Amino acid sequence: MVVVLLGPPGVGKGTQGARLAEGLGWERLATGDLLRQARREGTALGREAEGFMDKGELVPDDLIVRMMEERLDSLGPEDGVFLDGFPRTRAQAEALERMLPRVGRKVRAVLLFEAPDEVLVKRISGRRHSPDSGRVYNVHFDPPQREGICDETGTPLVHREDDRPETVERRLVVYREQTAPLIAYYAEHEAPLLTVDADRPIDEVQENARRVLTEALEQSEGAQ
Repeated sequence: MVVVLLGPPGVGKGTQGARLAEGLGWERLATGDLLRQARREGTALGREAEGFMDKGELVPDDLIVRMMEERLDSLGPEDGVFLDGFPRTRAQAEALERMLPRVGRKVRAVLLFEAPDEVLVKRISGRRHSPDSGRVYNVHFDPPQREGICDETGTPLVHREDDRPETVERRLVVYREQTAPLIAYYAEHEAPLLTVDADRPIDEVQENARRVLTEALEQSEGAQ
């Protein structure tokens, strides 16, 4: 079975998806991870994608779909899969629907994580990165012991351009224009669209996400 994860930047979709996958013993497939893995392994698709990535261009949908198909085809039929970061547009969602039957799968549920824009901006713009340790802090929720200094290395933290408030606002605009329409698309899909309030503590969000997903999948199996 396949479960699609949706939600705006900063909503915690990646964190929750990783925890769901680990807890349920499922696979979590994220577009960025697939691209980096294919490039690192030097696969044919990876070399094809590399040409676009090196030029700073977006990797075409068709190539992403083929890469996703190859990875899904390599999994066992009993393996559940979370799709994180794909699809991002209606065109990608439609391409996914055409591809899944070829690997004997279908979308069984869609998990939509939601939180107010002001919360998302605060979460992302509060991030501070340590280039040396790789640790990520948040000045609002998980600050370092000394302001602007990594606890582990004692070196200055970096506020990345992608995490600045004005950049976050632009990312939210892009999400509303390109990805949010998928909510209406999947609302008309046979698979249930499940909404999770992500403006809660991490453990509570995880508990709620797992509960609504498990209930939906059990109902779906019972109806078959």
